[in-house]
Amino acid sequence: MSPGEHPTAEGSPATSPAVWCSHLRKRFRRHQAVHDVSLQVGRGEVVGLLGPNGAGKTTVIKMLLGLVRPDSGEVLLLGRPVDDPAARAGVGYLPELFRYQPWLTAAEVVALHARLSGASVPAAEQRDRLALVGLGQRGDDRVGGFSKGMQQRLGLAVALVARPAFVVLDEPTSALDPVGRADVRDVVLGLREQGTAVLLNSHLIGEVERVCDRVVILDRGRVAAAGTLAELLGQRRLRLELSGVTAAAEQRLAATGPVEREGDTWTVALTALPEGDQGDDGGRVPALVRDLAALGVAVHAVEPVRVSLEERLLGILRHPDGHPDAQPQHQEASR
Repeated sequence: MSPGEHPTAEGSPATSPAVWCSHLRKRFRRHQAVHDVSLQVGRGEVVGLLGPNGAGKTTVIKMLLGLVRPDSGEVLLLGRPVDDPAARAGVGYLPELFRYQPWLTAAEVVALHARLSGASVPAAEQRDRLALVGLGQRGDDRVGGFSKGMQQRLGLAVALVARPAFVVLDEPTSALDPVGRADVRDVVLGLREQGTAVLLNSHLIGEVERVCDRVVILDRGRVAAAGTLAELLGQRRLRLELSGVTAAAEQRLAATGPVEREGDTWTVALTALPEGDQGDDGGRVPALVRDLAALGVAVHAVEPVRVSLEERLLGILRHPDGHPDAQPQHQEASR
């Protein structure tokens, strides 16, 4: 289902996307923070939200959670209107900026938020949430003595304590060291395995690339691009060191994709394969090497060159026409 299709046409709240929005707009005085945003996060899906500072990411998140009222547009949260308390009860949220009472212990903070959620969460399960984020031995320590990274871990435990069906993480690894980032990555992947939907807003593109099923890129309050990593990264390239290249070999290279040459280095662009094909490029690379050798070409080296998500993101933001999906997406919502 595309972001523009109204999810109530698909079935009950239990089978609808974790979050769905259409044509959200928001202005703060003279600043148009969000122009026209439509997106969705499916059940059990991890979606990354990327974009530069000021792109409107946090404003979109707050509208999705009912914390900011949009000027126009529609939001459904877990199949219900965003202002329905039953919808909000199924959401776990780690905001970018938060502060807990410094006189409380970590266990008391988790217990407080479990009670606020209205969910019945046994004390043992609350302790499990602290252990999950690496604070299992710090439950009785007061939060005022925690480092920023430890508070970030505590915030993640709070977001997960009420067994949410949808988790929103706004810069969850900003204060964490590499070990902490790996721990958060494992938590997110575990949530996906359990069928929990996750919306991840992060400037750490490598983390997004590791855990996300799809990516939405915002720029100046609009969706600049959206899709799976395979769709966004598009072409991959193959760099070959060759000698003895004949005209027939050049034709064989050109039949694989657009070719660039610099001395004995030949670079061939490989178009994206259908989803589900693996890293052998559907056998194209072995076949190419085999055919070149049969044509008398000496193949000295073969090196895949993969475009990173960071490179694609910068290309989209700096050159909006540099990717077929880079134009703002406008889908009409239907009732």
